[in-house]
Amino acid sequence: MRIFVAGATGAIGRRLVPLLVAHGHQVTALSRQASAIDGVTTVTGDVYDAERLRNLVVAARPEVVMHQLTDLGSRDFAANSRLRREGTRNLVDAALAAGVRRVVAQSIAWAYEPGTTPAPEATPLDLHATDPRRRTTVEAVTTLEAITAEAPEWVVLRYGMLYGPGTWYTKGGLMADLAAAGKLPAGPDVTSFLHVDDAAGAAAAALSWPSGPVNVVDDEPAPADAWAPLFAESTGAPTPPYAGPRTPWARGASNAHARSLGWIPNYPSWRDGFR
Repeated sequence: MRIFVAGATGAIGRRLVPLLVAHGHQVTALSRQASAIDGVTTVTGDVYDAERLRNLVVAARPEVVMHQLTDLGSRDFAANSRLRREGTRNLVDAALAAGVRRVVAQSIAWAYEPGTTPAPEATPLDLHATDPRRRTTVEAVTTLEAITAEAPEWVVLRYGMLYGPGTWYTKGGLMADLAAAGKLPAGPDVTSFLHVDDAAGAAAAALSWPSGPVNVVDDEPAPADAWAPLFAESTGAPTPPYAGPRTPWARGASNAHARSLGWIPNYPSWRDGFR
């Protein structure tokens, strides 16, 4: 297939693009700065420049557009929410103008409403969150997913909390620094993790998945008092302090649907992945 990848130089994109090339696809990679990526055509542009973006996508004539964009380098959640709203709007508009058949977009698996069990995809998103920052995040995710669903075929990848090279959860990453400073608490909040290599593999597999949202998470949603000590140990940090009670929406997510589509994580548990 001809595939246009936005976010090709991000943590997932750097792993996704070689997978797509290895599978024989023709890849056009969008980058904000001029750069060369082996085996692909690289174009320079910005998702906030709607006219140039549309011209780039139309010229590439892709059958699929991959949306792997984030804006979290400086932990600016407002900027990331803007990207989900405005960047997604511009990218999908460009895809529709180019006659793109399928759009695959990155979302998150921790936007579900409160509950006590891992959330399947049918669970409503937490649009009634009382915390303003969380409500802003969930509203932006809802917007991203609704815009993506305007494509004739579409898959929204609700990724778990990413760990591994290039993410916050790795040696030298933000969470490792917090753990070293004793600021990464253990407690009852449940998280579903996902190794960044498994995220890339799911994006490649989504080229043939049916339309809809898919939780892409590992097999073991876990409370922080289980995973945080092991993560701290893997990065050489001290044992984390305990903090509770559980945040109601911190429930994890179920990967049963992804597995029914044939996706199998290389790292079924953070226990192996952290090491």
